[in-house]
Amino acid sequence: LEEWRNDMNEEIDLINQILPTAPAGGDTECDVGRKAMVIRSWIRSVLRKVLHYKAQHHRLLDEAATTLELAALPKDIVIENVLPFLELPSYTFEVES
Repeated sequence: LEEWRNDMNEEIDLINQILPTAPAGGDTECDVGRKAMVIRSWIRSVLRKVLHYKAQHHRLLDEAATTLELAALPKDIVIENVLPFLELPSYTFEVES
C-alpha cells in the first residue's frame, strides 16, 4: 500500500513539473489552450491510477475475505462486520478514453 501511495503522490506532483512549461493558449475564445489540455490529460491520468488501485484494493479484500472464511469464521460475520471497515468509499470516477 505504501508503494501505491508513493506512486499516487508522484502522479499528483507531476502537474507541478508539467504546468509551468505549458503554453497558456491562443488569442481566440475557441482556443482553450495547451494548459487546459494538459490539465485535463493529467486529471485523466490521476483518475486512471485511482481506478487501478481501487480495483487492486478490491481484489485484496476478496482474498482477505476468502482467508477469513477458510479460518472458520462464518461468512455473514465476515461480510457484516469485517469488510465494511476495509472497503474504500464508493466514489464514482469517470475517465474519458
